Amino acid sequence: MSAHAVTDTKEDDRPTPLIGVPVPETTSKPLVLWVEDLSVSFDGFKALNGVSLELEQGELRCLIGPNGAGKTTLMDVITGKTRPTTGGVFLDRREVELTKLSECRIAELGVGRKFQRPTVFQGHTVYENCELALRGRKGVWSALFTRRSAAERARIEEVLEIIGLAGQATRQAGLLSHGQKQWLEIGMLLAQDPKVLLVDEPVAGMTHAEMERTSELLRGLAGKHTIVVVEHDMEFVRSIARRVTVLHEGRVLADGPMAQIQADPRVVEVYLGE
Repeated sequence: MSAHAVTDTKEDDRPTPLIGVPVPETTSKPLVLWVEDLSVSFDGFKALNGVSLELEQGELRCLIGPNGAGKTTLMDVITGKTRPTTGGVFLDRREVELTKLSECRIAELGVGRKFQRPTVFQGHTVYENCELALRGRKGVWSALFTRRSAAERARIEEVLEIIGLAGQATRQAGLLSHGQKQWLEIGMLLAQDPKVLLVDEPVAGMTHAEMERTSELLRGLAGKHTIVVVEHDMEFVRSIARRVTVLHEGRVLADGPMAQIQADPRVVEVYLGE
């Protein structure tokens, strides 16, 4: 054996990267929310039955299924409105068990929810609505009359730009169109900088133009925020869907890319074929 043969060749053994050839991504995004074996019973009726799913950081997930499938109950459990019979919901590297906490505490930890009907403060301006939503502000008096920091003012202005209402900042929220109120409510949640944003039927009652704007808004928010959208309008779901989870009779019926879901005969039978 030559002297060269016994030389430490640890560095030389590494494969030489090929210039111009992309290196495949081998690591997935970190998970931010776990739903594990979740069951909810109401007087013997199982609204959820062993539901499990995982959400990646920055993911945009659509949740679909027929009426009574368990979509709203799942959102209720994640946000602390309903306690599960069995199972758990975990946040942030599984360090926090949400089902043990109050709705208020869950919101403080970064789980925001937007309901189907917008709940804005009609008599206050668009800007004031975002002020009221700012994390750490306690009560209407504090939110509206305490001097804001430069960072808080910048955050409100940034949110108004994101939701497309910067030009409506001084307008009363009650005078906005239905779609604008929906965007304002999303903005109020964004002001709190949530990790996870749960959005319930955001385009119900919207015009086609408002639907397109909402699609752009949610797709733009994905990446920084993890978003779950519950929606019945399949045209809208197709416009934003990256991954879709289908619930049926309290169970996960199917999960995967939109094309896979649309081709699944079980999904077509119980939902898409309606």
